[in-house]
Amino acid sequence: MKYIMLILLLVGIMGCNGEGKDVTRNKIKETKEQQQSVMSQYPPMLAKVFEAHGGMATWKRKKSMVFQLGEEVHTLNLSSRMDRVDGPGYSMGFNGSKVWLLNEGNTYKGDPVFYHNLMTYFYSMPFILGDNGIVYEKTEDLVFKGVSYPGFRIGFHAGVGITPKDEYYIHYDPKTFKMAWLGYTVSYRSGERSDNVKWIGYHNWMDVDGVLMPRELTWYEYEGRTIKEPKTPLVFKNVVLSEEAKPVLFFEKPERAVYVSGKKRQ
Repeated sequence: MKYIMLILLLVGIMGCNGEGKDVTRNKIKETKEQQQSVMSQYPPMLAKVFEAHGGMATWKRKKSMVFQLGEEVHTLNLSSRMDRVDGPGYSMGFNGSKVWLLNEGNTYKGDPVFYHNLMTYFYSMPFILGDNGIVYEKTEDLVFKGVSYPGFRIGFHAGVGITPKDEYYIHYDPKTFKMAWLGYTVSYRSGERSDNVKWIGYHNWMDVDGVLMPRELTWYEYEGRTIKEPKTPLVFKNVVLSEEAKPVLFFEKPERAVYVSGKKRQ
């Protein structure tokens, strides 16, 4: 009788293990199908760039992002684009409808409407260029030190974000498909299109919970599409991507802060 019970127990365990393997296989298959479905929305080469950085489906599972830049801590809820910057003696943020600034010591001298999500925007590359309302077109290669980097011009439909006349150029390594360069124009203050394209080098990456994120960003001197000397890199530390969003109250205006006009970037 004991032998029969032992055999039945072993058969049950083997059956459970088989079911577990089937569940795992189904989850892997489901993830691959989800990834393929998401990728089909983009130009094939751009889809490969997203894939090289962990995949758009993986990115979309993330709900919040936090990083340290110098003495500032930047926090962003990825779906709602609510954000907050906490610096030495000041804070600013976007609560979903308005930008606010807490600057009692008058230590912050910049424009909070322009800056509050600027760094989170650049840091979310290349995935931020997968948003709705974006127009993609192939552009000429960017050549740097004899290497040609293929790329895309990124435009926006009218009415998308606060600066729909901005343009972006993403260029990638032709061997690894990792993002290598970002070109961008600024129309924030003038409201008019600009042909002055600034250039950022994305050369140093790190894995953060399955997503390839920049370790640093380097702005360059430039003349048109000719990239010249690098400036001092901006180094990002203590980066956290989470599948949990930050509480909405975290982004609300503190009692002593003031509202400033503006909306979120695209």
